[in-house]
Amino acid sequence: MIIEKENFGNLPSGAEVCRYILKNKNGMEVRVMDYGATITNLFVPGAGNQAGDVVLGFDRLEDYLGDQPYFGAICGRYCNRIGGSAFDIDGTVYRLSANEGPNHLHGGFRGFDKQMWKVHTDISAAEASLVMIYESRDGEEGYPGNLTAEVVYSLNENNELGITCRARTDRPTHVNLTNHSYFNLNNCRGTIHRHELSLAADRYTVLDGQSIPTGEIAPVEGTPYDFRRSRPLGKGLAEVEPGYDLNYVLSMGSRELTQAAMLHDPDSGRTMEVLTTLPGIQLYTSNYVKGIRGKEGIVYEPHSAVCLETQFFPDTPNQKAFPSTLLKPGGEFTARTVFRFSN
Repeated sequence: MIIEKENFGNLPSGAEVCRYILKNKNGMEVRVMDYGATITNLFVPGAGNQAGDVVLGFDRLEDYLGDQPYFGAICGRYCNRIGGSAFDIDGTVYRLSANEGPNHLHGGFRGFDKQMWKVHTDISAAEASLVMIYESRDGEEGYPGNLTAEVVYSLNENNELGITCRARTDRPTHVNLTNHSYFNLNNCRGTIHRHELSLAADRYTVLDGQSIPTGEIAPVEGTPYDFRRSRPLGKGLAEVEPGYDLNYVLSMGSRELTQAAMLHDPDSGRTMEVLTTLPGIQLYTSNYVKGIRGKEGIVYEPHSAVCLETQFFPDTPNQKAFPSTLLKPGGEFTARTVFRFSN
């Protein structure tokens, strides 16, 4: 196992941004920068054991600082949406920043994706890890409590990328962390129409016109949302306009690490298995990625990639029937997701 460190540029403030490179003996390589705890590159062996980059992103730091759709970043303090940009804890209403119309998305205007994280490394014969920490202050984007968030990225010799998230607080607050990587297993070229997806979910959370859950949990059977059996994403996308952006229910109680999704690209021969301890997974088919020039000059368009964001359900602070995201002093938010690759 190998960990390397390099300069990835400087913020307008002059602060240096570093990128860390984790490598195993199989040719798999993960590159993560400390701005936003962001995965910038993920090289995975494909046909003929030729490694290729399978996540969308940019070659330059400057492009990450502009208006872009959270490529590879950690989203928090609460990923996904909170309706009305507010929630109530013990009779006190907390008003969050409204950065998507009247609603709150991915932690607000300056969420965890736009913060500098402290980093230390850990390496053994079996695994290389980055431990990344961000201290979110009380009142940041409207959230109560000083929160310490920790994200551990790990790579092992089994071609598994692990993401473990933890958080502690000094006041009751809501927490929901995810990594927002955009996957295209065919070296980020073309669309994901031929990618074959299966999801270990027979239900989904129904949305209103603003993509906020209504509270209803409905079966996928008989709908275009049914991926219990593997099928090409292109077939589903032909039925759903402009594409998928939906939370699937994996479980309502179990916190064991279990399979959530399987993604296979017949052109590259790569398969990605997603395992998680979390109760939900957001399927997003990059519907609003339009004309973004990314790595190697590739222009990203709708359906250039698929996000499989493991998470608690959207708007849980306002949906009491959903698995709770409330974190209290003395408790710990903890979640683990593993992306397992084969070819």
